[in-house]
Amino acid sequence: MSPVYRSTLVSLAGLAAVAVIAWAAAGAAPGLSVFAAGLLALLVYHVRHLARFGRWVSHPAQGKVPEGAGSWDEVLAALHRFEREAAKREEMLADALARFRRAAQALPDGVVMLDADNRIEWCNDNAAAMLDLDPRADTGRPIANLVREPAFIDYLAAPNHDSMPAVRATAAQGVVLALQLIPYGESQKLLLCRDVTQAERVETMRRDFVANVSHELRTPLTVLVGFLETVRELKLDPSRVRDYLGMMREQASRMHRIIEDLLTLSVLESAPPPPADRVRMAPLLERLRADASSLSAGRHAISLQGSASVDLLGSEEELSSAFGNLVSNAIRYTPPGGRVSIVWSEGPDGVSFTVEDTGMGIAPEHIPRLTERFYRVDRSRSRETGGTGLGLAIVKHAVARHQATLEVDSKLGAGSRFTVRFPPQRMMPVEPLQSRQEN
Repeated sequence: MSPVYRSTLVSLAGLAAVAVIAWAAAGAAPGLSVFAAGLLALLVYHVRHLARFGRWVSHPAQGKVPEGAGSWDEVLAALHRFEREAAKREEMLADALARFRRAAQALPDGVVMLDADNRIEWCNDNAAAMLDLDPRADTGRPIANLVREPAFIDYLAAPNHDSMPAVRATAAQGVVLALQLIPYGESQKLLLCRDVTQAERVETMRRDFVANVSHELRTPLTVLVGFLETVRELKLDPSRVRDYLGMMREQASRMHRIIEDLLTLSVLESAPPPPADRVRMAPLLERLRADASSLSAGRHAISLQGSASVDLLGSEEELSSAFGNLVSNAIRYTPPGGRVSIVWSEGPDGVSFTVEDTGMGIAPEHIPRLTERFYRVDRSRSRETGGTGLGLAIVKHAVARHQATLEVDSKLGAGSRFTVRFPPQRMMPVEPLQSRQEN
């Protein structure tokens, strides 16, 4: 019992004792005796309620507010109302906190709640995965002891948090995170973590693309300018002039091919989905074989394996461009005497178009980047064979627009296999000859 209630009870007990003594001293005075008895009963009533109230105040969690009567009824009824309202507010607060945590768990970003000393109060599952945190064991620990990236430590100690540092995730190799601190409440902070790996990769590719375009166009332009200066300044015989003009035309054609491929890529990336036209595969495959033979000029063994009993739905122009790039690449990178095979396969899971060669092959570390713009395994070799470095990028975008996938299987010194796989929904039976003639 608290000292205040103990003192009050002692005082009331003293008054009760005085009342008893007064009642005893009154003797035969009946009025005084009745008064003393009433005073004693009143004191007992208040002492009893005060004792119950004191016990509840000392241990409110062990029971409800005690019931009262008379003058105590109003006081205890008010306490009852206060207790109900407090319980309701507590329930609403707990519900709001639960809803906030459910919402934070549903966010694609990581969320960490920090106190005034940057200690972890709570984090969602994404933050735990990104920052390698244990939501239970790390609660109460300083975030700086767990995320030890220098850029983040400096950001945490900075007076303002306008800039967002990019840090490497500790839990996953190669993952880049953007972190942002947002103050809230009196002195708490919200740490937001966002996976920006893809954005960083796209930005890197954009910078590389700009640098590569500049380089690819600068080289033939430099050669052209040099030839023009030579022809203008020197007195050359007509045969030498023709040679220079031929080389100038070759460089101009190279720039033209680069620009044409860039425009094709731009169209593939920005155009709406391709039309669902019938692409007759039998004549397209035969045309690809004929083009391969013409490009090879007898230097390679060209073969077409498989016959088309189904057609494809899509854009004939885009598919012809994609398939043609694969065939021309195989011929360019296969030494004379090698084989280039065009293979068409059909099955219940879809159809596939494959180009196999017995060329030089590709090292494993280059395969994931083959479809990047201007990426070349051997830059000098690619230029010698007339490649722009954009062919496989065109293939990737064209087949993706047809819900197809590009698979690359290659071994250094043992040739390469490029396969485009189409899903069943892109297949349609070959149109009967009579119906085709009527159309």
